[in-house]
Amino acid sequence: MDKQRIDDRVELLCQKGCKALWADIERMDNGELLPEVADLQPDERAEVLREIKSIMAVYAGSCTL
Repeated sequence: MDKQRIDDRVELLCQKGCKALWADIERMDNGELLPEVADLQPDERAEVLREIKSIMAVYAGSCTL
């Protein structure tokens, strides 16, 4: 597993903004393969998803604190 590639993809996805990131989380949870992570191995994609969920946990499902 390449930690730098994972970190780069997390950063790329986060740059899309809060609402887009929630939508991406839902899409990934539903098994959709996002272009931003398409070249990653399945375990790396799972790690990206875990990390963005962890980041977004502070927002508790919304885009306001």
